[in-house]
Amino acid sequence: MNDEISILAVDDDSMNLAMIEVMLADLDCKIFKAENGKRALELMESEQRIDLILLDLEMPVMDGYETLKRIKQSFDWRDIPVIVVTAGTTEVTHTLSLGANDFIAKPFNLEELRLRVMNHVRSKKLSDLAKDMNSVLEAEVVKKTAALQRALDLSREAEFEISLRLGRAAESRDQETGMHTRRISEISKRLAQLAEIPNDECEILRFASPLHDVGKIGIPDRILLKPGKLDPAEFDIMKLHTTIGHKILSEAEHFPVIHTGAIIALQHHEKWDGSGYPSGLTGEEIHIFARIVSVADVFDALCSERPYKKAFPLEKAIEIMREGRGTFFEPRLLDLFDSNIADFVAIRQKLQDTPGEKPSIIALDERV
Repeated sequence: MNDEISILAVDDDSMNLAMIEVMLADLDCKIFKAENGKRALELMESEQRIDLILLDLEMPVMDGYETLKRIKQSFDWRDIPVIVVTAGTTEVTHTLSLGANDFIAKPFNLEELRLRVMNHVRSKKLSDLAKDMNSVLEAEVVKKTAALQRALDLSREAEFEISLRLGRAAESRDQETGMHTRRISEISKRLAQLAEIPNDECEILRFASPLHDVGKIGIPDRILLKPGKLDPAEFDIMKLHTTIGHKILSEAEHFPVIHTGAIIALQHHEKWDGSGYPSGLTGEEIHIFARIVSVADVFDALCSERPYKKAFPLEKAIEIMREGRGTFFEPRLLDLFDSNIADFVAIRQKLQDTPGEKPSIIALDERV
């Protein structure tokens, strides 16, 4: 072995300690000597490493039994092999029950002592090596995990940024404000939290909700930018933004944000009573995320100024939304929204439209 071996010999007989030192001299080991258990524990406290302990049993101050007991109860010392040195065999069972690893009888046989010491030291060194390797591996795993988490966080932020920009790209065609997209994102997340949706899913919803109207990219300007109400034929075309958005975002199952965005884009105009579009889904047939975005989208539209109307006062907006309970909106979600309205007002105040941005021309469902 390349590393120096550190052995602690504990015996109240100085002759025995000297004999042990002489008999192990050719092992190139460092011998620490203690005349009783108390002194042995003090030495162990001060030394960084002890590879093996040769322990006598009958000693003053603190005997070998108590010393062995304390060593094996210590988290730092319990793996150090202890060879009990005894003049008889009656103590063997007791010392083994206290955790002794081996025993050797007095008077010492030189070769037996050397072989027992080396066998136990070899085992200790291998055990230490395994621990060191495990520590290195654990540290490396922690390091790699942290790096992967940073990469995952960056990837999620990138997905969110792409989602926001896609949403803005679509909404810029009908002059929707960029902050509307942000407000939908944060309002949707907060309502999902109130609905006790798991945190990781709330984050996915936060990232995906800006994609709800991405399908407007495929709607002709003559309809999308029409300042007045749409006739039935025009509204049928307008409703296609849901299926267009779903088609743009579909086949992305390995990308949770995009996949969720596809569902929201398709279903966010479905209504609880089945009177929505494009599929006339009812109740819980509508994905919970689409139900949440529906509440967020209508609230923000009602509270925002439009070219054909001023923003509704908060009380009026809430009154209108309450009228849609059980028809337009899921009752449970609307109740959660209603009872926590201060949270959503705070989000709107924090994410107000910046100067120079134009509000949306008209809310889709208000154009017929």
